[in-house]
Amino acid sequence: MVEKGILITFEGSEGCGKSTQIRRLAKALQERGKEVVLLREPGGTPIGETIRHLLKHDEKAGAMTPEAELLLFAASRAQLVREVIEPAIARGAVVLCDRFLDSTTVYQGVARSLNLNDVAAINAFAVGKILPDLTLLLDLDAAEGRRRAAGRKGPLDRMEQEGDEFYQAVRQGYLKLALEHPQRIEIIRAEGTEEAVAASILAVIKERFHGLF
Repeated sequence: MVEKGILITFEGSEGCGKSTQIRRLAKALQERGKEVVLLREPGGTPIGETIRHLLKHDEKAGAMTPEAELLLFAASRAQLVREVIEPAIARGAVVLCDRFLDSTTVYQGVARSLNLNDVAAINAFAVGKILPDLTLLLDLDAAEGRRRAAGRKGPLDRMEQEGDEFYQAVRQGYLKLALEHPQRIEIIRAEGTEEAVAASILAVIKERFHGLF
């Protein structure tokens, strides 16, 4: 019998270092012979990448309502779960996903002030039976995160252009979610060096999943 795989998700506001840390963890796992499926949200499938462009970069997306935004994120996630994540877990892979349902809870439910019960119902419909085995929340001061995001190459996408109040709400929403789900969500302080943050992540992974390292 094939051992069931693992889903680990990375969360946090803009500029917290998720993309860097998820790549580092993927490399460390691959060096130990693990099959790693590295994904991002929205995206990860042809349909999801089209939705990603619409959500983040399309010039017409400025008129998008919070409700439409919520449903587009959910649509991308529903496709990703069924097309990629479920098969990967079934064959025993380690799935690392840059954002998942917690992003929708926080960005659309908290920061966009949509009804949290409605958001939870839509999230549940999109993911079905798939929930993360572990969520790593890279927590960083909102102002520092925005400074880091602004320093990256290329123009800011639609979400990155939101104001300070939005990102303060995002950070507080994540921290509240971590308190509500302590068995699943681990807070990782993200203000240190890249190496220090990576070491904190590895310590959590080794504690949670003894067979991975």
